[in-house]
Amino acid sequence: MSSPIKTYRDLVVWQKAMSLVTEVYEVSRRFPKEELYGITSQLRRAAVSIPSNIAEGHARRSRSEYARLVQIAIGSLNELQTQLEITVNLKYLSKTDFERLEDRFREIDRMLSSLFEKLSLPQIPPHRK
Repeated sequence: MSSPIKTYRDLVVWQKAMSLVTEVYEVSRRFPKEELYGITSQLRRAAVSIPSNIAEGHARRSRSEYARLVQIAIGSLNELQTQLEITVNLKYLSKTDFERLEDRFREIDRMLSSLFEKLSLPQIPPHRK
């Protein structure tokens, strides 16, 4: 049995998104220095946005606000994927590295989509005795 979720740090999707941020920073260190304020900065911001929005959403008091921030995290994930495809086209990132990251994107996307669906379901009030 899994332990209860007390903070956003307990969410596996947040943990995986944090790991993705680290990986994005690692691969982007190899990009040309002239891209530091270009694509490198853009994709790092998109990557950081994913776990940040999960954390912010978890702190919200409203399920609808939480769901909105999860949607933003999904958008940032897709933005990051697009930017990394651009880096492959520019030959800054190898296809092999991209494919490895893409497996992570799919997993995080499934988890975020599932979280969004759960947050979007009507809440059932507890039974009163």
